[in-house]
Amino acid sequence: MANRKSVVPQQGGVLKEFLKQAKLVGRLIGDRRVNGLLKLIPIASIIYLVSPIDLIPGLAVPVLGALDDAAVVWIGTALFIELCPPDVVQEHRDALNMEGSGD
Repeated sequence: MANRKSVVPQQGGVLKEFLKQAKLVGRLIGDRRVNGLLKLIPIASIIYLVSPIDLIPGLAVPVLGALDDAAVVWIGTALFIELCPPDVVQEHRDALNMEGSGD
């Protein structure tokens, strides 16, 4: 039982990872080397999150209504990062890791 791996990251947890991903997306959106059309992906997912239009209405199915919003943002973020130039993504990840090492 001592070798069991945790699903939740031990170094700061899920919230820290979420914030790091959000910072990465923000940095990539601000980078001129990333195609402008790609930048529409995370922007569109945030617009979906705040818009009154839902794939699964929260009033009809409360838990699934919240999950579809989270899924759209998660997929939009993951897709955006995956489609960005790998060297640019790595550069920003390295910079974020350097910022975080000063904690």
